[in-house]
Amino acid sequence: MDQQQFQKIVDEKNPKVPYFMNILKAFIVGGIICTIGQLITFFYMRFFPFTEGTASNPTVATLVFIAMILTGTGLYKKIAQIGGAGSAVPVTGFGNAVISAAIEHKSEGYVLGVGGNMFKLAGSVILFGVLSAFVVALIKTILVNLGVVSW
Repeated sequence: MDQQQFQKIVDEKNPKVPYFMNILKAFIVGGIICTIGQLITFFYMRFFPFTEGTASNPTVATLVFIAMILTGTGLYKKIAQIGGAGSAVPVTGFGNAVISAAIEHKSEGYVLGVGGNMFKLAGSVILFGVLSAFVVALIKTILVNLGVVSW
C-alpha cells in the first residue's frame, strides 16, 4: 500500500467536520455573550454615574465574575461545548481559564494548589497586558513631553 492509497482510506474513514455549523454556533454564542455585556453596560450607565467610556471597566469585571460563577457550577463547560471559540474569545474565556485551573488543583491545597496554579494559563495574558500598557503609556508620556501630541 502506497502513501496515496493510505491517505484515501484515512480520508474516507475520518468523519466530516461541520465547519459551517461550528462557525455559526460560535458566532451566536459569542454574540449572546457580547449582548449580555452590552446590557450590563447599559445597567451601569442607567443606575450608576458611569458614562459609556467609564462603564467598560465594571462591565468587564462583571462578565469575568459571571464566567467564574458559571465555571464553578459547571455550566460554562456546557456553554463551551455548544459555542466553542464563541465562548473562549470574549473576556469570559479569561475568567473560565483562571477558575478552571484553580478548581483542577484544589486538592493540592489553597496556597500551593489553587494559588500556585491559578494563573498558569492566564498569567501570560495578564503579564502581556500590563507590559504593553506600560510601554504605550511610556510612549505617550514621551510624545506629550516633546509636544508631539497633547492630552
